[in-house]
Amino acid sequence: MNLYGAQPDDKPAEKGYSTQKVAHLVGMAPNQVRHYVRRNLLAPHKGPKGEYRFGFQDVVLLRTAKSLLDSGISPRDLFRALASLKAGVDPAAVLSSVRISAQSGAVVVCSEDRVWDAKTGQECLQFAAHSATAADTVQPLWTYLNEDSGDGDDLSSDEWRQLGVDLEELDVAKAFEAYSRALEVDLGNADAHVNIGRLYQLKGNLKNAKSHYEMAVQAAPEHQLAYYNLGTLFDELNEPELAAGFYQKAPKVPDAHYNLARIARQSGDDLAYRRHHERYQRLLRKEGKER
Repeated sequence: MNLYGAQPDDKPAEKGYSTQKVAHLVGMAPNQVRHYVRRNLLAPHKGPKGEYRFGFQDVVLLRTAKSLLDSGISPRDLFRALASLKAGVDPAAVLSSVRISAQSGAVVVCSEDRVWDAKTGQECLQFAAHSATAADTVQPLWTYLNEDSGDGDDLSSDEWRQLGVDLEELDVAKAFEAYSRALEVDLGNADAHVNIGRLYQLKGNLKNAKSHYEMAVQAAPEHQLAYYNLGTLFDELNEPELAAGFYQKAPKVPDAHYNLARIARQSGDDLAYRRHHERYQRLLRKEGKER
């Protein structure tokens, strides 16, 4: 019974950071920040006076770039690698949707299922590339945003949620706080409710977990991860009929069918068992093709 959390969807910032603020936040000169725009590696929004307004994910990318430069990667190699990477990234995605780090003098990219050299495209070994980048970018951002600077007030609800997702691999308590901040900004953020509910459930606090899953469904009635996680919650309470009812509302989640097949087998319904087991296998194959 794997629990699922909602992942970042890279929505643009509602307010954004000025060039001066970004420069201060990432430790670069303002002209260096603008250089990334001139090279089309960043595409910030324009403010009412035509000034650049950078989003949270722009800050993440620039902090990553700064950490790579500090590790000895030359500016020339960095810009070439980022340009090559951007050319190969899905237009709907952004450079900051992958992890970028330095490994043996090369710029290495880590996505969900592979690690490769950004300049050559060659596959690399996966050791440490992901966690090192997370530590170099997310942790400093968290520290800065929680100082008395007030910059955390500029983040949208989804940006706090995105930060929470990244923090989970480093510090669950801070991730929990980031999700809480997301809900302070927008109580109707269904994905934040799902993620904080999952953390409650993992700690054994099923009452609070259930409350957040239900608020997610109220905010987004078609939220399948919320329904699925509600199913796992009632599975834990040994109430298979209630669990099955929620799994039925998450038909696109493979594990929902896996659990429905298990419940059907326990109840002696072989037809339902075969149907859900086949659906589970089909969804797994589909996910494999999409990746």
